[in-house]
Amino acid sequence: MIDLRYVKKLIEIIDESTVDSIEITSDKGMKIRISKSPQQRGAVQVATPVQMPAIVPAAPTGRISPPQGIPVVSDDGTAAAEPPKSAGLEVKSPMVGTYYKSPEPGAKAYVAVGDRVSKGQILCIIEAMKIMNEIESEYSGVIREILVQDAQPVEYGQVLFKIDPNG
Repeated sequence: MIDLRYVKKLIEIIDESTVDSIEITSDKGMKIRISKSPQQRGAVQVATPVQMPAIVPAAPTGRISPPQGIPVVSDDGTAAAEPPKSAGLEVKSPMVGTYYKSPEPGAKAYVAVGDRVSKGQILCIIEAMKIMNEIESEYSGVIREILVQDAQPVEYGQVLFKIDPNG
């Protein structure tokens, strides 16, 4: 059984030090690894050489979109309408955490659809490990879409906002 107080203390020590990661193996074969650096989802750390199985591509599911600039032609040979392109610059989450639209519950949201924002303006907060991180706009323009709900978990790289620079 893992002593959670021990693990929490280890996390605090690593957090306050310049050490990036630590790995502890007990005599019973239990292994604990704590790292400041986020590992990408699905990444595998290999300590010893391992033969990996061959990767077989999955069968296509659904419709495949043609590259941009190539006209779409329907089965009867006539040009089909292309799906509408989503205009705007994307503001993506720089971390995994919980999205909050306002500085505290019940307060006015930082931004709403239709608001004009400038580069460096706070758009939202993402809470990660009990730390509130203010997310600033990378662009100036008008908020066209807010793609997440308040108090919703977000992933690294997930699009949070679409900003129209010409708005």
